[in-house]
Order: sequence, then structure tokens, then C-alpha cells
Amino acid sequence: MAGAVLIVEDEPLVAMMLEEFLEILGHDVAGPHESVAQGLAAIGAGGVAAAIIDINLRNGETSVALAQALGDAGIPFAVASGLADARAVSPAFAGRPVLAKPFTLADLERVLGALVFSAG
Repeated sequence: MAGAVLIVEDEPLVAMMLEEFLEILGHDVAGPHESVAQGLAAIGAGGVAAAIIDINLRNGETSVALAQALGDAGIPFAVASGLADARAVSPAFAGRPVLAKPFTLADLERVLGALVFSAG
């Protein structure tokens, strides 16, 4: 996958684990970022090949706008969530792979494979 994997996750430990796992798997990382504004800025800056975004962020913020921006840009993304049915939150998440929390390195690798497959 050419380009970086954008991380938008507001929980510092989860964000650090995602970053570490992505690096272990040989990917460049954009972020981690903890808000929609930061994620949108990263998308606007370019170089994002894929993304993993948490649905529910701090202060009641959701990543629906990020999902829409990524979809509009044709950038594949997965949602990271502890929700039982994360994709039911908004149509913007429909059909996207879900990285269920808590996750393992193997779970992340499987989701990244789905992103590459769905992008091709």
C-alpha cells in the first residue's frame, strides 16, 4: 500500500497500539490524530492511502464527516469501534470493514487486507 495509513483515535493507548502494529506490518502512519478537524487536515495534506477511524471521539464528536471525506476522496477506510454494530451508526460507515476493539495484530492485518482488496 503506497502512502500512509491515517489513524484517528482519541484513546491514547489504542492510538499508540495501532501505530505500533501498523509499523510492525511495514506501513507508514499519518497521525495518530484525535479529532475530526485533525483528521480532515491530514486528508487535505495528501499522502493518505487508507485510514482507520474511531467512530466515537471525545466530547460527543463522531467521525461521520471523516468517513464522508474519505469516501469522497476514494480512500479506503475501516472503522475501529467497541460497538456491537458499528456500521449501524451512520450510512457513511456502511460496507466498511470493522476493527473490533479490543483487537490483535492479526485482526488489524485482516482488516488492512480487506482495505487493499476493496480499494482494488
